[in-house]
Amino acid sequence: MEKEQEKASSLSRRNFMTTAGIFVAGGIAGCASRALPPTPPVTEPPPLPWKWAKLDPLEAGRRAYRGYLTKPPGG
Repeated sequence: MEKEQEKASSLSRRNFMTTAGIFVAGGIAGCASRALPPTPPVTEPPPLPWKWAKLDPLEAGRRAYRGYLTKPPGG
């Protein structure tokens, strides 16, 4: 009876591997979080250096179509 209790209370191979895996995963996560640089605070983007230009939709479509036809395949 004592041997059965001793077996039950001792650490099994499966329990040891589970505990070791959790320990290693926690260590890796802790090291990875310290290795990452801190995120900079969010700021407003600077204003654009140029004014908005009104485009002609028909001319833009023609240029896109011609560019598609003259573009080499895979490029």
